[in-house]
Amino acid sequence: MTDQTKPVVEALERLLADTYTCYLKTHSYHWNVTGPMFTTLHTLFETQYNELALAVDEIAERIRALGSPAPGSYTQFMKVATIKEDTTVPHATDMIKNLADDYQTIVATAKKLVRSAEEAGDDASADLGIRRIEVHEKGAWMLSSHLD
Repeated sequence: MTDQTKPVVEALERLLADTYTCYLKTHSYHWNVTGPMFTTLHTLFETQYNELALAVDEIAERIRALGSPAPGSYTQFMKVATIKEDTTVPHATDMIKNLADDYQTIVATAKKLVRSAEEAGDDASADLGIRRIEVHEKGAWMLSSHLD
């Protein structure tokens, strides 16, 4: 890792931590959702946690491509994650709100990655960040639509 790539790697590490934390929360909500929207939300959460699982792999591999080890422990993730874990089992509508907020947080994290990558001339990391922005803006919309 060079001085030029250090801010990009740090931004990728935060994106990885936020994405992994959101993955865990989404998976927990998938397991524990109840109520009249059960089938819809159970299926939606499964779709989302599967997408997040693929994303963490891509983000970690980008960190490796930049010559840095990818963090891989809860302890490491919690040190840099903006998203907080949820050890409760909230009502289904609160699950939706929580995840929609988390998706907006990931959008902000990804935007910071894009800025850092552009400053470093790292088109691949910038592209990864832009793709994550698109996924999470759409995901936040899909989640929030259940509350209208």
